[in-house]
Amino acid sequence: MASGTLRGFPRYNIQPARCIQGVFHIRQMSDENQDKAQAQEQMILDAQSKGSGETIKTYVKLSGPGWLQSAITLGGGSLAGSLYLGIIGGYDMMWLQPLMMIFGVVMLSAISYVTLSTGERPFHALNNHVNPVLGWGWLIASMMANLVWAMPQFSLGTAALQQNLGMFNFEGGKQVACLLLFIVSTVIVLMYDKGGLAYKIFDIILKLMVGLVVVSFFLVILAMATSEAGLPWGRIIMGFIPNPNLLFEPASALKELVAQSSAKEYWNEVVVSAQRDRMVAAAATAVGINMTFLLPYSMMKRGWNKNFRGLAIFDLSTGLFVPFLLATSCVVIAAATQFHANPEPGLIEVHQAGADVSSVPAKTKEAYEKNLNAMLKATGQAATPEEAAAKWATLPEADRVIASTLIQRDAFALANSLEKLAGKGISQTVFGVGVVGMAVSSIIILMLINGFALCEMVGEKSAGMLYKIGCILPGITGAIGALYLWKGDTLFYLAVPTSRFGMVLLPIAYIAFFCLMNNKKLLGDALPQGRAKTVWNSLMGIAVVLACIGAAVSILNDKAALPGTEIMVKHLAMGLIGILVVVALIIQFKRSTD
Repeated sequence: MASGTLRGFPRYNIQPARCIQGVFHIRQMSDENQDKAQAQEQMILDAQSKGSGETIKTYVKLSGPGWLQSAITLGGGSLAGSLYLGIIGGYDMMWLQPLMMIFGVVMLSAISYVTLSTGERPFHALNNHVNPVLGWGWLIASMMANLVWAMPQFSLGTAALQQNLGMFNFEGGKQVACLLLFIVSTVIVLMYDKGGLAYKIFDIILKLMVGLVVVSFFLVILAMATSEAGLPWGRIIMGFIPNPNLLFEPASALKELVAQSSAKEYWNEVVVSAQRDRMVAAAATAVGINMTFLLPYSMMKRGWNKNFRGLAIFDLSTGLFVPFLLATSCVVIAAATQFHANPEPGLIEVHQAGADVSSVPAKTKEAYEKNLNAMLKATGQAATPEEAAAKWATLPEADRVIASTLIQRDAFALANSLEKLAGKGISQTVFGVGVVGMAVSSIIILMLINGFALCEMVGEKSAGMLYKIGCILPGITGAIGALYLWKGDTLFYLAVPTSRFGMVLLPIAYIAFFCLMNNKKLLGDALPQGRAKTVWNSLMGIAVVLACIGAAVSILNDKAALPGTEIMVKHLAMGLIGILVVVALIIQFKRSTD
């Protein structure tokens, strides 16, 4: 195949386009840029002839998509996932996000290997060489992820504007905040092709806003580590050892409290269910299915080919994994130290005679009482709210601490993790600005990916009115969904159920590229052989199994029913999966007999 030619499609020349955190357009490649791509390829070939040391130096110099993927991953979803993971699991869950990212890098590396070896668009490669159910499932699932994932981004941004920055706190303020986020994001997307000084300045400011909250948590950990109390580094390091038992039993600190409580079976079930939700959410935000859609196309648009395969794997292993590991670990440590089995001052004493309740926020107290009431009702200790209220002050401390830990924190409370560094006022501002930056950048990315995916669906270039419609759709669904689909004071928590949805979709991408990586007809001589094939398939197989386990936990842990009915959502999900499997098998059988 000629360089830059896509089988079955018009000839496009591929050029590194301007990008907002890794989203690219197809445009004609100039002779200057063709020369640049060829020069980079020659640099790699020359370095490889001189040995591994020179090769690594060259890879560092040419790195790109991995760092762009890192910028996408370290957004509002990862922030919320890490914070809630630290709150519910403490240091015991330090291992989860790095482990999922390791196997995420494996699958992204496989995607890059297939794409760079063949030069074919992955969507059409899946349809032509594997199964159109997987191809269309991957594309549609990526678009669904864009449309749904925009909702928590709007909720995160709105919560930060109102709760942390003190803006739009009037009747209709949420609508105004969402409208502002939509307008800002849409304007940036529409001016994307035009470039110019204004775009470049805003892009720099946006990246600084996102980086601000990440750097802040680094400084928080430094402040905690150098304080008189210090940090329990032994427990933190032990927390990186994988412990899948946490899917079935509470984290160590909560396990002790459950044993001391008056409702052991009830609290055990509630805590484990909450842990599963947070674990799935954190795992899903490590590598989202829309990331798997973005990566191969971004590499093709840089003009990369099979000689860039080693660079792609190196780039993902360093540019994506290392920043993600450092940033999310710091956030988990900060949240665990601040909130895990550690009630807010005065909260668990709020119903004791003579207790000082002035520092306890009304919403926090209300959520705490709701958790206690649910336990008392479920265990038959109280039939009415009045009976429950009479028992609050007499409950064992363990019950009260667990009830406080299960509170769904809002953005204002989570920003308190920064107080150790900068004080309350500054910490709220720093956190708020950072989260708004993360929300806006994530909305922009989702809009741009969706525009590209819509055009890919119909075989059109990513330009014109169709592309703009595709871009704007996540902005519309995100704003409307955040305002009217999921309501509640803790908008920050919307990232958790949305992440569970994303985890259900992820196996589609992993299974699809596992099949492509083993397709002799597509890869030809590039198909891994011998030991390399065994290593690839072993690592990819583990990744597929982990993604399927995450999806299964997400589905089975869902207790929701369709509004006004007794039909369980998880039963519908299992039914849909069954239908897709049957259709895929029918198509595969038909192909094999043709």
